[in-house]
Amino acid sequence: MSAIRFYLDEDATSKRLLQALRNRGADVLSASEVDMLARSDEQQLVWALEHQRIIFTFNVRDFYRIHSDWLQSGKSHAGIIFGKQEHSIGDQMRGLLRLASIKSAEEMINTVEFLGRWL
Repeated sequence: MSAIRFYLDEDATSKRLLQALRNRGADVLSASEVDMLARSDEQQLVWALEHQRIIFTFNVRDFYRIHSDWLQSGKSHAGIIFGKQEHSIGDQMRGLLRLASIKSAEEMINTVEFLGRWL
């Protein structure tokens, strides 16, 4: 069972969140760090799958639609975690780390999680 490796999309990227997660040993990258800014949501999911990373995003509407469409058409993704901008950086960090302490990367495949469940 592999540890979750995070990928923060453009909407969810925060230097403070990146640093907080890294300070606690999480493997995390942002869209800006891997030159994926301004790419489509589908391209983000493909990149994340190719690099075995679970996306953290605030864009529930679009990513949930893509998740549903992809599952119906037999496509896979590495997993999606939905957060809310209203959650503090500390809450985001704690929720992501808690989720990663309980679930494996394999358990996240083709799955969506809502960060609020892990706070």
